[in-house]
Amino acid sequence: MITSQHNERVKLAYALQTQVKTRRKEGRMVLESLRLVRDALERGIEPDFILYDPDVVDIESVAGAQHAVPLLEVSPDIIRHVSSTEEPQGIVAVFPIVAPELPERPDRVLILDSIRDPGNMGTILRTAAAAGVDVVLLSPGCVDAYNPKVLRGGMGAHFRVPVLEASWTRIATYCRDLTVYLADMQGDVTYDAADWRQPWTLIVSSEAHGESDEAVELTRQRVYIPMARETESLNAAIAAGIILFEAARQRQA
Repeated sequence: MITSQHNERVKLAYALQTQVKTRRKEGRMVLESLRLVRDALERGIEPDFILYDPDVVDIESVAGAQHAVPLLEVSPDIIRHVSSTEEPQGIVAVFPIVAPELPERPDRVLILDSIRDPGNMGTILRTAAAAGVDVVLLSPGCVDAYNPKVLRGGMGAHFRVPVLEASWTRIATYCRDLTVYLADMQGDVTYDAADWRQPWTLIVSSEAHGESDEAVELTRQRVYIPMARETESLNAAIAAGIILFEAARQRQA
């Protein structure tokens, strides 16, 4: 059983949890909870190693766990040290970050414009996956998609919809054949009056920082959500959910 914080794998897992530069350098991420670990395993992503507390986790119950994968027993103190949550679930696994395959001709693209709050990012990714979005593009200035809070909030969305950090130049090229809508309080048309039956791109910007110049340049039409008077704004994740499910409703209809 591993009990030392100086163990090389423990040190790596801790660094991946706390440092975006380590995640980018190593091309690795950390997943916590049986649900997220199972999600990754069931999609054929092979972990580098799994740290687990044998008093909490029945490792044989982890779907797809292979004997070739290092399954390392660790003390509760090590789990608490490596975990990014206040109440760890007894398992921490290091996985490679797999480059997503983007559809050549997407119909439904979501662009996140400088979304910096990990909780918002995770919720939006989870919502995008549930609403049938083809791909999510993260503009420069967004929080790291593999931040521990984003991964937890996404609840496996990273394995259900391609998520890619991209320059505005690449974003513009990828979306050149799509109608680009920008979610904006001062929009031109209500979100449910826009035509979401044709291939589209939706840009959701940071509530705190507003839309970037690059986002405005791409936009063909601004859509807004009618709200009661004296309401300042909607949280970006809430706004994204309302619009994305209206788009899904129109497509199904």
